[in-house]
Amino acid sequence: MSSAQFAAYEIPRTIPFSSPAQWYAVRTRSRHEKMVSQYLETQGIETFLPLVKRTHRWSDRTKEVELPLFAGYNFVRIVLSSPERLRVLQARGVAGFVGINGAGTPIPENQIRDIRTLLASHIPFEECSFLKVGQRVRIRGGCLDGVEGVLAAHNGNQSLTISVVPIQRSISIRIQGYALEAA
Repeated sequence: MSSAQFAAYEIPRTIPFSSPAQWYAVRTRSRHEKMVSQYLETQGIETFLPLVKRTHRWSDRTKEVELPLFAGYNFVRIVLSSPERLRVLQARGVAGFVGINGAGTPIPENQIRDIRTLLASHIPFEECSFLKVGQRVRIRGGCLDGVEGVLAAHNGNQSLTISVVPIQRSISIRIQGYALEAA
């Protein structure tokens, strides 16, 4: 075999490897969540800032305002080893990634999806403390079909807690009347 024929069979020395983008939590300075989200979106970085409407009362007026569900946190979907990571860290108001030594801990896609589903359904929920123990369950039927969380009981009422583990934050909904199964 000639060298020209052999060259056609050579294996490329560098094989491009691209890992899929994953969700990460980013700590932000106090009250900078919306600004960080808007800036990162202008940089072409996919963000998720769950917002909830709350009624605030002042001495002279009452107003409904949108506040971050998880104060001090924003979510970004990036490839951690890409230049996007540096752009996120350099954004004004970003304090760093959530994870061991600020390295960033990936958040499972289904946790982000479940929070989006819950917020889009407009079902009342309440924030609750992060739970580390309890049985994982999945809702079957209704508009929350497939949503998973931790089954908990508060004063005899069953509730489902959806947790974002890296930031140790949770939200809870009442699940009376929903069919449940072990996840």
